[in-house]
Amino acid sequence: MPPKATKRGKASKATTTTTPKESETTATAISAPDLLTKSKEAYEQELKDLAKKARSQKGYWAGQFAIYTHTFILLALIAIASNVSQLVLSPVYGSIPASIWHSKLVMAACFTGWSSNIFLDRALPIEPVELLPLIAMYIPPVQYLLFRASGYMGAYYGPLVTELLTLFPLITISSACVATNLEYADFGPLPKWIAEAVPGLGSFGFFKAAEKLSGDFIVQNIGKNFYMTRIGLEGFVAASYTTIAPSKFLLLGVPALLHTTLLNPHLASPMALSRLNSGLEKEGWHVLDRRDSITGYISVVDSLNDGFRVLRCDHSLLGGEWVKFKDTGRFKGNQVAEPIYGVFAMLEAVRLVQVPSPVPDNEAKALVIGLGIGTTPAALVAHGVNTTVVEIDPVVHEFASKYFQLPSNHTAVIEDAVSYTDRLVNETQGTGPQFDYIIHDVFTGGAEPVALFTYEFLQNLHSLLKPNGVIAINYAGDFSLPPPLLITNTIRSVFGPGPACRIFREHPRDEAQAAAHNGRDFTNMVIFCTKSSVSSEGITFRNPTPRDLLNSPSREAFLLPKFEVTDEDLLRGVNGDVEEAKKLGILRRNETAALEKWQVGSALGHWEIMRGVLPEVVWVNW
Repeated sequence: MPPKATKRGKASKATTTTTPKESETTATAISAPDLLTKSKEAYEQELKDLAKKARSQKGYWAGQFAIYTHTFILLALIAIASNVSQLVLSPVYGSIPASIWHSKLVMAACFTGWSSNIFLDRALPIEPVELLPLIAMYIPPVQYLLFRASGYMGAYYGPLVTELLTLFPLITISSACVATNLEYADFGPLPKWIAEAVPGLGSFGFFKAAEKLSGDFIVQNIGKNFYMTRIGLEGFVAASYTTIAPSKFLLLGVPALLHTTLLNPHLASPMALSRLNSGLEKEGWHVLDRRDSITGYISVVDSLNDGFRVLRCDHSLLGGEWVKFKDTGRFKGNQVAEPIYGVFAMLEAVRLVQVPSPVPDNEAKALVIGLGIGTTPAALVAHGVNTTVVEIDPVVHEFASKYFQLPSNHTAVIEDAVSYTDRLVNETQGTGPQFDYIIHDVFTGGAEPVALFTYEFLQNLHSLLKPNGVIAINYAGDFSLPPPLLITNTIRSVFGPGPACRIFREHPRDEAQAAAHNGRDFTNMVIFCTKSSVSSEGITFRNPTPRDLLNSPSREAFLLPKFEVTDEDLLRGVNGDVEEAKKLGILRRNETAALEKWQVGSALGHWEIMRGVLPEVVWVNW
């Protein structure tokens, strides 16, 4: 049994062996009358002798081992809990809003617990360590209740309030227990000033290392079994605390366990999903399937009233299609589904860009970066284009194949696009496969993966594009912020300025809506670029034929790009300041901090939009 951090004045449960500090206290009490006659050096030597004698006593080092073991376990558990807290918040708020306050709150909790361990030892009615299992057990029910108020709290303060009432007390009490434990730790021959610094700095360093390692492990293994799901991981943390701090007070956690097991829809079990759908169906919604995966919480949701289906990733949508039209009326026998978002049809316009030597569809090759529900690759396959899809998340590919109309006759590469393109370019030295069309569409969970918009990654795509090839890059962002301009600058630096690229947005700017949302103008824009030289008029599109439209009303409306984005539109993000625009430069692999900072504002705006696309009851019942 590892030791417990105990109240002062009580017998230690850690070990019955006398520690150096206990020996020193005893020595002080016994020798007090003689202190005046001893020199400072002699007194210090006596303390060292007593400490040395204590170390030689039987069981001393076993006690020290128990202290350090218990301390490391506590630190490892709060490191895991820190990562799991972010995972649980992301389906309701998105990963970026969930992280805004997180590191500051963790630091505050560590400091509060470390500095108040004496106060907590004396003020709490039970030993602090015995509170930890109860706090961990009640975290899922408290989160469940607070998520119902997410619409009221908003994406900025909602995660802060939730973690203040869940993660903060867990880390605070754990840090206090660690501080109390280490007061009895022996740091041997270390100089006094180092020995005084080691407990605090060493504990925080170990915590950060454990947070990094456990975070990487969770990302690599999430969703593989029940224990590697969001609620499963919270259960693991609670069970671990129960193991290191058993007590009669654990009975107080039974209501929390019953709620999580029987009433919490977030539990990854068939019974919980059935119970979730029984409530959602009353509101006109149904969850077909759901899974924890490496890019977030993935689920397939049907609108029973309106007849469409969407693929959800955390607090965002990867795409959707109309299921009510499938095999009915004019849609009977269609090769492709009818998308609910026009931007996915617009991406297919890479085939309409006029180039000097157009390639027949049955001889063309396409590379699609990012799958979503597979709208664009399905259309390319329908046209006979040899299509390769690179998708980092295996669950996204599985769900797109199972629940949406993604055909099987494509080449799937389940891999990070950065490593895939690096390998393809570097290993072949320019002699490997090249593509006539490249479609770059990687919006996930409220923000784009920054690495996939850097100069270096785009250079790889440029190398993989044939001389007469065309690339279409979808970027979802807020035109009132600098990122759309920064991304455009980076793309133009690779594919050339002026006529080599043209930009179109999904819908025209809505001035009334922008005014109602503090000037925010969040939309999808698609940048079309060619590798070959074009006329001074720039990129042009041929008129689509009936075959291009695939008997699809969405493609009739959105396939041919209409709403062009001008440089003036892009300059809105820097208030029209041309000099400020020049300072933005381009996005490079090791210089992404600025874009990540701006993504916070964009993600908050996207959260508000998503709450209008699907009702709150769908978002909070993940």
